[in-house]
Formats: sequence, structure tokens, C-alpha cells
Amino acid sequence: MSERVDRRLVLRRLAGAGIVLGGSGGLAWLGLASRGRFQPAPPARAVRDHRVAEEASRPLLVVARGSDPTAMVTAALAGLGGMARFVKRGETVLVKPNMAWDRTPEQGANTHPDVVAEVVRQCRAAGAARVIVTDNPVHDAGRVAVRSGIASAASAAGAELLSAAGATFAPVAIGGVVLSSWDVLAAVLQADRLINVPVVKHHSLSRLTCGLKNHMGLLGGNRGRLHQEIHASVVDLAAAFRPTLTVVDATRVMLRNGPTGGRLDDLKAVNAVAAGTDAVACEAWAARQLGLDPFDVPSIVQAEGRGLGRVAAGVGPVTEVGAGA
Repeated sequence: MSERVDRRLVLRRLAGAGIVLGGSGGLAWLGLASRGRFQPAPPARAVRDHRVAEEASRPLLVVARGSDPTAMVTAALAGLGGMARFVKRGETVLVKPNMAWDRTPEQGANTHPDVVAEVVRQCRAAGAARVIVTDNPVHDAGRVAVRSGIASAASAAGAELLSAAGATFAPVAIGGVVLSSWDVLAAVLQADRLINVPVVKHHSLSRLTCGLKNHMGLLGGNRGRLHQEIHASVVDLAAAFRPTLTVVDATRVMLRNGPTGGRLDDLKAVNAVAAGTDAVACEAWAARQLGLDPFDVPSIVQAEGRGLGRVAAGVGPVTEVGAGA
């Protein structure tokens, strides 16, 4: 008798559990089918390829030398065919400087504000309807924007400054060796053109930080995790973000204690700006400004190996133009 009671009790409990599980499944289905906490995340989007077609008659990289950052930007862009080759009337352009550190322009940790401002002016002159300057800094965004000099210079030139602190991020398919997806500034997805404006610096982990690593400033989330596999991560981002143009600030380069620096004796005056359509060539040229062999920098070698550009176009002979005294 006791055995039959125990069996009935077990069956009753199993039946009750089935009802609970069925109800949970129904609730889950309702949650998935309606808006709410159970709704699946929207599918990750891909970043568009922002490049323009290469022109056989134009170099992939032009280096301008002089003492005036504004004149150097103008001369380098003219050597590529002018900004009108890259930006069309009515377009929205996102300009991505290195604006990550609470440092003054003289300390060289961020892109020179005059370089950023001239890129903005050139975009506006080409007919851009909007020019957005943005970065997701490491230090406090407000302090960085002001102390770097970029906020005032970019605004005066006709740009909108987008603070990552109040910006929207969206999941993006990276599809890389290390990175499958990541949250990216939504403004990147909405822009017609992407212009990368890095500064050349030593980096304690990756040896070099310039255009390829500058893409990290377009990401949200815990980017520190990427440093565990820094070279592969940088190349994954280079494959995902294909900028219209790279304008490299080498007015002064940080030879030591990068990427934050802080001491003026860490810097060397190179008095150059390079502009190019080949991101790997720009990176190779930047490495040479630090006294590095590009083939000793794993991210450059891997980027070329993945078909993202040509090292040879950045190591010479390169097209050089003067930009005044």
C-alpha cells in the first residue's frame, strides 16, 4: 500500500513539474515574441567599406614636410587628388583622431588639433553636409576633448564633436580571427565616409600605435580584453574598418613611454603629415618614423598577409611634397 502511495506521489510531482516547465516555455515564447527582457539581441551589422576606388595615376601615400600642420595636410591631400576625390556633396563624414588622453598638444599623446581642424575644413570645402569628430577615450572624455585642443579646433573648423559618453553603440559583426563581434559607435554605421587621423607613437605592448590601433577608439565595452591578443585584435579591426582615407600626424612622434607619454623629451619633431588610401602602407611609414622595421611589427605583417594593404608602398620610395618653411 505504501509503495502504491509513493508511486502516485512521484507521478503527481512529475506531472506538476511538466506543467511548470510548460508554463515557463510559454512565458519564454511570449517574451521572445514580444518586446521585453526575453527579446533576443538584434543581429549584428557589418561596417560598410568606406574606401573609394584606387586611381592608377595617383600614389597610395603622399608625405608632406614643413613646419605648419595645416599646410602639410593641404599638401598631402592635394598629392592624392584633393579631398573632393574622397568626399562628395551632402555626405556625412566621421573623422576619427586619437583623442584618448588627458594631455596637451605639446605632449604628443593625441592627434595635433591643427591636423584635425584642417581635415574638417577640407571635408566641408568638398561639400560634406556633416563632419563628426569622435573618439572613445581612455581618460575622462570632457577633459580630453578640452585639454587636447581638439574640441575647440574641430568646432571652429565646422565639425560636430560627438562624446562617446553620451553616444549610442550597436553590435557589429567583426568576423575576425579573435573578434567575432563587438559594440561599435553607431555613428560609424551611419557615416558615408570614415577618415582615420592617428598620431604616430610608441606603444609599450604593440610597439607602434597609429592608424590600425586607432580603430579601438570606435569600440565600446571592455577594450582592455583586446590587449591579451593585441596584434591579432588590431588586424581584425583593420579588416572590419576600411577607412576612406588615413591622415597620419607625424608633426611630432612619441619615441618612448607610449601611448600616454607626458614628457616632452619623449618626443621627436618629424614635421611631417602623411595621407594615404592604403592603411598598411601608412602604418609601415609610421613605423619607420619610430626607427622600426615594419616587418618587425606583427600587426603590420599580419595585416599585409590578410590582404589589407602593401608594406612596400609605405617604405619607399614614397611621394614627398613640400609644404612651406
